[in-house]
Formats: sequence, C-alpha cells, structure tokens
Amino acid sequence: MLSKFWKRQAPQMVGIDIGSHQIKAILLSKTADGYKILSYASIPLKKGALNDHEIRDNEAIVEALKQVKRTLPKSIKYAVVAVSGSSVMTKVIYMDASLNEEEMEAQIEIEADNLIPYSLDEVNIDFETLCENKTDPSKVDVLLSACRSENVDSRIDALEAVNLEVKVVDVEGYALGRAFEMVATQLPPGAENKVVALVDIGANITTFSVVENGETTFIREQAFGGEQFTQSILSFYGMSYEQAENAKLAGELPRNYMFEVLSPFQTQLLQQIKRTLQIYCTSSGKDKVDHIVLCGGTAKLEGMANLMINELGINTIVGDPFKGCLHADDDIRHQLEPNIGKYMLACGLALRSYAQWRT
Repeated sequence: MLSKFWKRQAPQMVGIDIGSHQIKAILLSKTADGYKILSYASIPLKKGALNDHEIRDNEAIVEALKQVKRTLPKSIKYAVVAVSGSSVMTKVIYMDASLNEEEMEAQIEIEADNLIPYSLDEVNIDFETLCENKTDPSKVDVLLSACRSENVDSRIDALEAVNLEVKVVDVEGYALGRAFEMVATQLPPGAENKVVALVDIGANITTFSVVENGETTFIREQAFGGEQFTQSILSFYGMSYEQAENAKLAGELPRNYMFEVLSPFQTQLLQQIKRTLQIYCTSSGKDKVDHIVLCGGTAKLEGMANLMINELGINTIVGDPFKGCLHADDDIRHQLEPNIGKYMLACGLALRSYAQWRT
C-alpha cells in the first residue's frame, strides 16, 4: 500500500506537472483569502522525453527538473506529482461504513485483485473514503486508484535525482478537479453546488474532471490537444515545427488562418468535448453539466468559450485563478497572467499541501 494513516498537516510541497512539452511547477502559501504563489517555473522539455504519459528520456526530464529546482526556495524539500493515461485505473467501490482503516485496507486488496488486469506486485494502490453512499447509508463510497509501479517509480526517481522527495503521487484528473477551488468564484453564485466540468486542453491530451458539490466524480482523457493545431498550421502554411509553434504563440499567422486552420481545429475540439460530456451524462444519469471551465495552454484560443456556449448551450468560461482566490506579487502576476490557465494542474497538485493526505 502507498499509505496508511491520515495526517492533519501536510508539509509544504511544490506541485510539479510533467507534461509532454513543458514541466510546470507552482509553490503556494495559504493566505486569509486564498493562496499566494511563492515560486513558479515553466521549463521546455526535449521532444519525446515524455511520450504517452511515460518517461522515455530520463536524462532530459532530470535536466529540466534541475532548472525547476533552481527557482525554488532552498528550504523546499518535498514535491507532489501526478500520473495519468492507460497505466492508471480508478473506480468508486462501496464498502461497509463500519470497517476500520486496517479492515478497509485488507478488503481493498481483495477488490483490487479482482479489478486490476496486472499482478498486484506490478502496481501501486491507494484508496480514499469519499462520502456516505446515497442509496445505502450503511455503506461508504471509496475511490480505489491503481497505477503501474514503473510509472510511479520513474517520477519519484527523477525528482530524487534533484533532491526533491515525492510525498504524494496524485492522479491528474483528480488534481485538476481539486483546482476548481481556484476558479469557483468566477462562476455565478451557487456554482459550487452545481455540476462543473473542468476541461484542461494540453499539448497532446485533453483532461476532463467533473466536480459535483465540490467532489470530483468523473475523470477522463482524450488524445487531442494543441499539438494538432500546431500540426495544421505547419502543413497548411508550409512552416517548420518551430515556425508554426512560434507563429501560434505570437499571433503572427496569415489573415485567413481563422477560417483555414482555427475554425476546423475548434470544431474538432468541440466534438471531443461533446463526446466526453455525453459519456459523463450516460454514466451519471445527469442530463447535462451546468458550467464548463476551460483551462490549459490551448484554452484561450480566440472564440473558444463563445463557441461552447453557442453550440452546447452551457455557460463556459476560461479559467483564470487570478480572478478567483489566487494571488501573487506584482512581478510574478505580470509574468504569469497571460498564461496562468496552463498552471491549473500544477496548482491542483500544490493544493495537496493544504489538504488531508496519507503517508
């Protein structure tokens, strides 16, 4: 088992999001009215260093993490990272509410052996009690999470190589759901009691987290992201990869690009989101979600939120933690404000410093 006992106070941990294009890191302190950024980093990764959620070039990852480490206060010794992809399995199971921690742990191993298509020697398992079961008060809902050990160990080893101890290994979808706290006040009053879908549009993966009454109840990933947009620019205008990426970021694309490249990409992205929302509604019995929060590096594409509103009829915003409960000194805020949405996952990880955790 990864963990045994709840602790009331977690140590301060830097949230490190190891993506396919960048490693993003956030260190937060808790304030009277939210959280403050103490330190941050965004370090480019060598192409292919992380592929299909697996570390393929450990040397490149460690080199980038060394640069992250240099941005942190020297007193920071602990980190929280996340795993995702097909190597991660999550399932909500129902267990007798009267079971104590040790009895629950023994039962979890039996359940895991039945659910996981690998030998238990090859996986790391953890669980979290969520809430009383809605249909049977004598039961509790328990979230069972499992991941191939090699995916967990490779991240721990990379962080240890730069003298950071990994205290928590999270699941990306749940870390994203946790970050809802950062942007909840951007939505209309009472939204925290509604069904909110967070959609993190990364380079290669779009991650979905549905939050209901403050709890993450559904997570899913789609292999689609901003990289497809870059590839379209590259092929349509005969640019190199670097030229296409730079033109996209600088907004220096041909006048007709909105019709030739942007609109088709947005239509594809909309279809991916619509399909995942349908899967959520089918599995949950809900008719729809009440709000959508877009985040990630591709979320700020021109007109994306309005397209979602017009096509789906769902209130949609681009998440901006600085309009929520996130604060920073003026210099940090000025540097981060244009792209703070891509740090949502790192923020969700960093928030583990201020929640119950198990060690």
